[in-house]
Amino acid sequence: MKANRRATIAAAGAILLLLAGCSSGGGTTTPPSVGSQAPSGMATDSGAPGSSADAIAIKDFVFTAPASVAPGATVTVTNMDGQAHTVTADDGSSFDVTVQGGGNATFTAPTKPGTYAFHCTIHRNMHGTLVVK
Repeated sequence: MKANRRATIAAAGAILLLLAGCSSGGGTTTPPSVGSQAPSGMATDSGAPGSSADAIAIKDFVFTAPASVAPGATVTVTNMDGQAHTVTADDGSSFDVTVQGGGNATFTAPTKPGTYAFHCTIHRNMHGTLVVK
């Protein structure tokens, strides 16, 4: 229980930082159009932040992932860049979601605990790691 509470508190803090970062700057907040390129069963481009406490942020072409997520958790991806990105598992099948510039998307974390490396298929220099435990 302590680990879950710590993870929840850490994720809530990350979301607050994301929200604070979104309030500055002069960009528009018009949600992007829905254009799913993700496999079925994965929602993309909801246009509004998800209710999940597990979040991956993308800013300045850099991924910021939570310390860990629970197996099967809904992971919200917030793209603060003006260009589309993907969050694609290196193994090619665990998760793959496209997030339009300024948009949000969600995917379901793998149900098997482990460390999952991921990348952006559009910008090959972008890499991150999702820990499921």
